[in-house]
Amino acid sequence: MASLISGKELSEKYSLELSEQISHLKTKPSLAMIIVGQNPASLLYVENKRKMCEKVGITSHVIRLDEKTTRYELLQTIKGLNESPSVHGILLQLPLPKGLHAHEFLVAIDPKKDVDGLHPYNLGLLMSGQPGLVPCTPQGCLQMIQSVMPDITGVKAVVLGRSILVGKTMAMLLCHHNASVTILHSRSQDIKEICQKADIVVSAIGKPLFLDRSYFNTNAIVIDVGITSVDGTITGDVDFENVKDHVKAISPVPGGVGPMTVINLMMNTLRAYWILNELN
Repeated sequence: MASLISGKELSEKYSLELSEQISHLKTKPSLAMIIVGQNPASLLYVENKRKMCEKVGITSHVIRLDEKTTRYELLQTIKGLNESPSVHGILLQLPLPKGLHAHEFLVAIDPKKDVDGLHPYNLGLLMSGQPGLVPCTPQGCLQMIQSVMPDITGVKAVVLGRSILVGKTMAMLLCHHNASVTILHSRSQDIKEICQKADIVVSAIGKPLFLDRSYFNTNAIVIDVGITSVDGTITGDVDFENVKDHVKAISPVPGGVGPMTVINLMMNTLRAYWILNELN
């Protein structure tokens, strides 16, 4: 039986540490979350983030905008939050309604308040190995890996997916921690053979149950970022039941990467708080 990497349990540990740090601050970090429209999944995600803010002691503000919000109105909302000294972190919940292109609004967020870590400035810091606000999901995946293997120097790591949100940024984080990294994607060849040789496999392709035990060796650490609803059941990229008795360690879906993404959002909000306080 593989070791279960519970993001829920690990995030609880981090939340206690974060609460302790925040309890000693004279003023509390503040996170503004913008949600446009009534996407049910987005509403749930924002509510979960709001609850975690309350749990660790971060002040949260949920800004709900109508489905018909214009480009100008959204940009003005972001501008106001950028200029507000009482707001330390800004999160724009994705996806946006049709007609609003996410990149334009993500780059409008002040990089110092970009708690998602997706502004080109913060991505540039990550690329160059400099400290900054790191995307939450890859950072959470790295913490999960290191909970099983603290030192990943020299290990072979495979990342399935090449998005900025997870794939490319995950590969860069692993590289900074001295792993030997291969990125695989929809145009890659010999995917199974390459995965079979890996010590670490992080999958973020959004194809439910795509990876069975034939993709992994018995010493592999498997992190499943995929999350898809199939007939009302949430599942990941990895066929968990088929793989769990075969590999060294595996994260479940749900209860794996999701909670780690949320707690890293809280950590980034505290980092943004310190960055802004150092500048003022």
